[in-house]
Amino acid sequence: MTTLSLEAVSTVRSNAYRKTAWRLMPFLMLCYLCAYLDRVNVGFAKLQMMNDLALSETVYGLGAGMFFIGYFLCEVPSNIILHKVGARVWIARIMITWGIISALFAFVETAWQFYALRFLLGIAEAGLAPGLLLYLTYWFPSYRRARMTVLWFIAIPLSGMVGGPLSGWIMNHFAGMHGWAGWQWMFVLEAIPTVVVGLLVLSYLKDGVHQASWLDDDEKALISRELAEDDQRKVTHASVGEFIRDRRLWLLAGIYFCVVMGQYAITFWLPTLVRNAGVSDPLHIGFLTSLPYICAIAAMLLVGRSGDKHRERRWHLIVPMIAGALGLTLAALLGGNIVLSILSLCLAASGILSASSMFWMLPTTLLGGVSAAAGIAAVNSFANLAGFCSPYLIGWITTQTGSSAIGMYLITGVLLGGASLVLRIPAALVNR
Repeated sequence: MTTLSLEAVSTVRSNAYRKTAWRLMPFLMLCYLCAYLDRVNVGFAKLQMMNDLALSETVYGLGAGMFFIGYFLCEVPSNIILHKVGARVWIARIMITWGIISALFAFVETAWQFYALRFLLGIAEAGLAPGLLLYLTYWFPSYRRARMTVLWFIAIPLSGMVGGPLSGWIMNHFAGMHGWAGWQWMFVLEAIPTVVVGLLVLSYLKDGVHQASWLDDDEKALISRELAEDDQRKVTHASVGEFIRDRRLWLLAGIYFCVVMGQYAITFWLPTLVRNAGVSDPLHIGFLTSLPYICAIAAMLLVGRSGDKHRERRWHLIVPMIAGALGLTLAALLGGNIVLSILSLCLAASGILSASSMFWMLPTTLLGGVSAAAGIAAVNSFANLAGFCSPYLIGWITTQTGSSAIGMYLITGVLLGGASLVLRIPAALVNR
């Protein structure tokens, strides 16, 4: 980097990160929006598919959760491969294969076919979330990463905001066309964007700062230097045994497990909770389910900006988890009142999704190098077992009791337990 004044360096820094954010973040958001669109739609398919295929709530819950078994088994290997072969090729592979499998759900006829495809979908998508998180560490140092992580995670509520009305419209408009049910058309039509975006990844993404054609030499040098300085403060494990024995990894996995329990209570059961409040039309359910996600977007932006401004990470995770627990509790208690139920779900989604994005400031701040690739994937894969536990437990409890309220209370307790675990992480390690 050429010798520059402090003012000039500040200008170069601002320009470099602004251009990088505008170049990468909208596309990364689009990738993750496709991922969550293909996760959210099973909750809408449930409204029709269960009756058409004579599936019980327990079968649905188990099938929804099978995704995360495949996800768990392949997450760490997938992220290590990404670190070795590059983000561009591997993220494209992930998206194209899961898009094809998602479309195949239109042909499901039995519970076992549903289980098998959900399992294969988990294998195909394994590595995307931690891969994109790892990819952010190649471009943004810790002090800028919370805002970028939040921007990327906004794809989750956006997928719910867009996916709800879209899924409801497809299920209404295409029902019976060419002998297919609305839910069958939904799976096929919503899988197409995933395959298309997966193909675009090959030409759009770059594997590192040295390939960034939108940056000049000074900008590349500045980002590379700041990333190198950031990596010096991170932990890189010397061996697999040392990695496994790191108690902080297990603590992080436990915290995120609790967050994900709440996240998938929202993802898989929000349409059902709205229907239980007295709404029957799939299109109306779709529009109403978009409201909690709209609120979540605003909350995530505010929390992420505050976290970077104050360089504080723990309480910016704890408070949203408590808010999410309160929202789920109120949604269960006030389920018979559509207005109060939606307001409660807005609070729940805002808290839980803000916590989901802010959590990732912890492992990406602590870990570097191959340890970051393996650690982020290990934490994510273990915690995403909650994606199996959450829908299965709620489905089983609903089948046994005839009410989803007890399941929501269970998730509330888990979120509060996770919030207490956050305090075990020393503030000095993550507040930067």
